[in-house]
Amino acid sequence: MDDIRKDLIIPTGKNKGQNPSLASIYRALAEHAKASAYSEAVQQAHADFATFRAD
Repeated sequence: MDDIRKDLIIPTGKNKGQNPSLASIYRALAEHAKASAYSEAVQQAHADFATFRAD
């Protein structure tokens, strides 16, 4: 993970130009995973509802 951190740069804010902490990287990855899972759940719910309405 340290190799990845060296390649990342904070684009704005008080830490502009610095590398993010490992904790920040893990938080961002967790938020992305949560958003992705939620999106898939919503799509599945819409598909299930359409099937229910068709019957």
